[in-house]
Amino acid sequence: MSTEWSWVYEGYDPAEERLREALCTLGNGYFATRGAAPEAEADDHHYPGTYAAGCYDRLRSVVAGHQVENEDMVNLPNWLPLRFRISERSGSGPAADWWSPDQPGLLKYRQSLDLKAGSLARDLLWEDAAGRRLRVGQQRLVHMGQPHLAALRTTFTAENWSGALDVEAELDATVTNSGVARYRELSGHHLTSLEAGEAADDVVWVRCRTRNSCITVAQAARLRCSAGEGSLMRPGPRSEGRALQCLTLPLRSGVSVHVDKTVAMFMSGDRGISDPLSAATEAASRAPGFPELVVSHHRAWRHLWQRAHLDVPGITGRILRLHLFHILQTLSPHTAGLDVGVPARGLHGEAYRGHVFWDELFVLPYFNLHFPEVSKALLNYRHRRLPAARRNAAEAGHTGAMFPWQSGSDGREETQTLHLNPRSHRWLPDRSRLQHHVGSAIAYNVWRYAETTGDREFLHTNGAEMLLEIARFWSGLAEYDPAHERYRIRGVMGPDEYHEAYPDSERPGVDDNAYTNVTASWVLTRALELVGRLPHPRRDHLFADMALTDEELARWEDVSRRLRIPFHRGVIDQFDGYHLLAELDWERYRARYGEIRRLDRLLEAEGDTVNRYQVSKQADVLMLGYLFSPAELAAVFHRLGYRLDDETWDRTVDFYLPRTSHGSTLSGLVHGWLLSRERRPDAWHYMQEALLGDVADVQGGTTPEGIHLGAMGGTLDLVQRGLAGLEVRDDTLHVDPAPIPELCTYGFAVRFREHWGVSVQMRGDILKVSLPLSERSPLRFSVRGRAVTVPPGETCTISLGGPAGN
Repeated sequence: MSTEWSWVYEGYDPAEERLREALCTLGNGYFATRGAAPEAEADDHHYPGTYAAGCYDRLRSVVAGHQVENEDMVNLPNWLPLRFRISERSGSGPAADWWSPDQPGLLKYRQSLDLKAGSLARDLLWEDAAGRRLRVGQQRLVHMGQPHLAALRTTFTAENWSGALDVEAELDATVTNSGVARYRELSGHHLTSLEAGEAADDVVWVRCRTRNSCITVAQAARLRCSAGEGSLMRPGPRSEGRALQCLTLPLRSGVSVHVDKTVAMFMSGDRGISDPLSAATEAASRAPGFPELVVSHHRAWRHLWQRAHLDVPGITGRILRLHLFHILQTLSPHTAGLDVGVPARGLHGEAYRGHVFWDELFVLPYFNLHFPEVSKALLNYRHRRLPAARRNAAEAGHTGAMFPWQSGSDGREETQTLHLNPRSHRWLPDRSRLQHHVGSAIAYNVWRYAETTGDREFLHTNGAEMLLEIARFWSGLAEYDPAHERYRIRGVMGPDEYHEAYPDSERPGVDDNAYTNVTASWVLTRALELVGRLPHPRRDHLFADMALTDEELARWEDVSRRLRIPFHRGVIDQFDGYHLLAELDWERYRARYGEIRRLDRLLEAEGDTVNRYQVSKQADVLMLGYLFSPAELAAVFHRLGYRLDDETWDRTVDFYLPRTSHGSTLSGLVHGWLLSRERRPDAWHYMQEALLGDVADVQGGTTPEGIHLGAMGGTLDLVQRGLAGLEVRDDTLHVDPAPIPELCTYGFAVRFREHWGVSVQMRGDILKVSLPLSERSPLRFSVRGRAVTVPPGETCTISLGGPAGN
């Protein structure tokens, strides 16, 4: 039975194993390991995987007669393996096969993910053909305080017999990238120069290197047991890339024996080491015992939960805590010291090859108010790749910086040129690199980070360089069209992702995507605002460094006011000509296929194309309502010379709601956000879809390949900024709650500027904001436009239906 702080699976179900592995992943921001069983090997039901933040490698493959090159987040040596069997020394004949949960005799099986403690437990009871019962309990952790350490304790208890048990522990560097079925035709052997050895009586090691990025990876494992006299440890047979340790344990009925495996992993590029192998073997040898590691690991998690306090009742709160748990395992405070971005699938699997898309757009707003140092590090990942973005733009004949839709190690465009439709089994051209709106997402994150944290130094340096170069890109991409007397941006893809071209057109992309043009105008406006704010020495330096001129700024001003936004019958058109496309017979397809999410794959398999229809994979135009408050969005349209009133926006929302297939976990999130702010009764339906996206694998088989980090981060922000209406404007924290009946009780803590412990609680229409006594100054904030002050150590209680009171 799952509890408030645990996620429990009862029984063994091979068909569910890969989903459980993803959702039971443990990590610390430096590396993470899927929740695979220690005895499992990669097959149709199991996929052990260990991934380190920012560890990529590039390989070439031949696909459909074409040579393609892909960069992948590398599956690193598997440190989990620990197998057992009743030994031939028990006097019952030859040793049995190594145990697996697929063998007969499994009486009980339970997995429990402890969110508060950051650990995964497994308990099982097995009976062999002779009636001997063996109870096995396991607990594992990937240490949150010491990011290079992981540990696994296995406790064996013979229930109705005495005898010997064979145990074999291993480090396995022979693994490949094969966790995503549709990628298996591609090269996946990223590890080479495999070595294995023994450092001490109880420590073994493996070392390898990524094939082309030449990252050296070393793991060392220490194996110890509590059996005392009678136990026998010996090295296993040597093989390339596999380090084995073998134990024979004497078991007495009813007496438990612990076997502790402590692992250290280091890579070239890690700071403060001479070489990965010596660092790993020394760390494994000197690591505290398992009980001491548990104590320090729990302490590190306790500190994290204090900074990320979240109080939501019921199953909703439990799912949100699971989401927060996985966010913090991928992007922990350790991330602040690394050169990494936001991998769309976390460190939980190999989908999307571990690439960085635009998902920080959904994650950073949460981190800005809890872990701003992590937000800054993630933005600096983009800044370090600004030279590559400039090269990308120049090679395409553009100005400024063109950030890639998929980024990896060095900032080049990692988006594949071909993708496989698993319905038709055909490899098709992939044009998603035309989603240049990723640049606007980066600029948006720069601005919101500085606005929330007050970090003007970053905004005036690294942030300014990115923001101005992205503005320059949009200005250069916009072409003046005398027929419309407006600037137009042609040949792009919007967030919708379904429409990569016009029907029967050989030219890729669509024109005047409303989301792209509106956000481009917003970026240009913010860039001009920033230039006006910059201190003169910094302004002069930037002008000289970027060769900025007053003439170029004048063009930015003109483009920001005259970009074209298409409309049709009082509705914002998703792109020019969208309303001319055919209507899809949704009922016919639903009657035939049931719930439709990936409509693009279905239509292509039938010889049709989604480009012909008024359908969307996910929110596109409606994403604007996710990024901007109604007043801010109306101001952008006003600057462009258009009127956006409530009626126009409502018509636009009503138009796209029935035309969206929700083929992305982000779609329900955005729609739930929008409808909750508009007090619409169906908001909860979409919120539930966002909440259940991974725990119920709503997209049908995608979560086993890795969680959806953007959607998880977005659900946290849905409570924080969506329902609570928390935002920072003009250096002021604004609160404008929009409670919905299904979720009107919640609480959380945020960090706002110098205040580290601002507590916000909603109970129906009662808002409470508290400040701990340890704070040095009062908190001044605004509730629906009304100024409020909370002194340290006090709570301000506000009735949203009546006057405020202290």
